[in-house]
Amino acid sequence: MIIGGDKSAVIENIKKNLKAGELNKKAELDDPVLSDEDAEKAIEKYFKYRKNKLWYFIKSRPVFVMEDIVTLMHKKHIKVEGWENLAKIKKGAIITNNHFNPLDSIFPRYVIKKKFHKPIHLVAQETNLAMEGFNGYLIYNQRLVPLRKSPNYILKTFVPTMKKMVEKGEFIVIYPEEELWFNYRKPRPCKRGTYLFASQANAPVVPIFIEMQDTDEDDNEQFVKLDYTVHILEPIYPNSEKSHKENSKIMAEKDYQERVAAYEKAYGKKLDYKFSYSDIAGYKRGIKKTSSCK
Repeated sequence: MIIGGDKSAVIENIKKNLKAGELNKKAELDDPVLSDEDAEKAIEKYFKYRKNKLWYFIKSRPVFVMEDIVTLMHKKHIKVEGWENLAKIKKGAIITNNHFNPLDSIFPRYVIKKKFHKPIHLVAQETNLAMEGFNGYLIYNQRLVPLRKSPNYILKTFVPTMKKMVEKGEFIVIYPEEELWFNYRKPRPCKRGTYLFASQANAPVVPIFIEMQDTDEDDNEQFVKLDYTVHILEPIYPNSEKSHKENSKIMAEKDYQERVAAYEKAYGKKLDYKFSYSDIAGYKRGIKKTSSCK
């Protein structure tokens, strides 16, 4: 699933971030940066857009059809392990996912649709609402729960919305790694915000780790196609006897450790953060010659 053109600069950004020890830093190019005023306007504009249900229906249909087509095209390349963990969820939940592709939401979408026959909802930061071009169109026409890094907005709008949705049996996808690192195989530390929201909304968290294995089939000049294994991991629950802050720390660390264990089992090696081009799934430079930077 290659979205966009040449990925060389993005991969070099990943390399730089790893050398600097900044595992949650932005790697993509030209992502928008918004002032507080612009962020507020972006969210207001999105909510206004969603109120026009007919227009949203017309604009979003091609996105959902495209996701169905992409899922269908990749179905033979997708394997799922850990269905028994998803079966433990009785209502709704927050789904956490490693973030490696603009279309990586097809994986939680695939498992939730297959198990519960329901759609998913994506949490999107306000900067995503200002993206332009094809990626902007994709994001804007998802089932979004917009997130603005404003305490007032989070407490009065975001968390109550999440709580209602989970109680109704809805599934919400959040990326605790925050930034997209294209085709990066390794799990990265989880930022606590996701689990603070989960504790405040009294919502279980279901971690998902996507394993990516190279195939012999070309995708484009830079990449080969991939086989994917969706590892559904053990659900994590907030503890009512602990504060939201305590829960966020405990849950974030548990999620991360579950991903680390899944990574090490899937790839047969211990996790480290030394850079290698082979850690970029499907990248021909990594397949032909593994180059390490210590």
